[in-house]
Amino acid sequence: MMKTTAFITAGTLALGWSSTLIAADGYITLASTTSTENSGLFGAIIPAFTEESGIEVRVVAVGTGQAFEIARRGDADSLLVHDTVGEEQFVADGYATQRLDVMYNDFVIVGPSDDPADISESETVSDAMQRIAESESPFASRGDDSGTHRAELRLWEDAGVTPQGGWYRELGSGMGPTLNTAAGMNAYSFTDRATWVAFENPQDLKLLFEGDEALFNQYGSLLLSEEQHPHLKHALAAQWHEWLVSEQGQQAIADFEVAGEQLFFPNAE
Repeated sequence: MMKTTAFITAGTLALGWSSTLIAADGYITLASTTSTENSGLFGAIIPAFTEESGIEVRVVAVGTGQAFEIARRGDADSLLVHDTVGEEQFVADGYATQRLDVMYNDFVIVGPSDDPADISESETVSDAMQRIAESESPFASRGDDSGTHRAELRLWEDAGVTPQGGWYRELGSGMGPTLNTAAGMNAYSFTDRATWVAFENPQDLKLLFEGDEALFNQYGSLLLSEEQHPHLKHALAAQWHEWLVSEQGQQAIADFEVAGEQLFFPNAE
């Protein structure tokens, strides 16, 4: 962590004030996803970045759609989310000047241990989604325009299903609360693996479907536009953006585990 020293001599007073101002402003606001926060990843890697750079990172953990909106308004200095299509559009619209692949993991489907829709027998995620819909088994959806919710909706579309009716519950919640609701309802749910592994209240829920290539989950960091929002801390945010894909940042991501399981895989591997 950057430290400042109190200077009392006339010749160094100005330098002392300058150092104090830098330290007082030495943080960035990062808009990111609930999965990166709730899994414990940021708690593991941000201290390493702060120790190296002296820059504090203050995380606003929301769904990806909300994170985009926060950054679009100029209320965050940096953005780390998991919706590649949306991220590329964000750059094309001029709100960011660069996007970098940082890390990846995957999505999974969890549900009641007795698996009433028999999705564990499915060979593809489309088949699993169709089985849930055809059996009208309870399904708890985030329904919050997050990266996870956007991925879920694409998979329903790919499966030729329009999810609706009493069996499909759109909650408007983050991943942790959605899993809590699914556990209480004994319902299926679509989740990122990191949040599932870190989830402490599974009750009767089990991981029932995984492994389809369509469940790949990419995370990206975006360097926000100085032209759109000149007031942001672009120099500090650039250090975070570049550290994430540096050897040190990628190693910190790879080293993060919960219950002995690696939850995020750096793109530099």
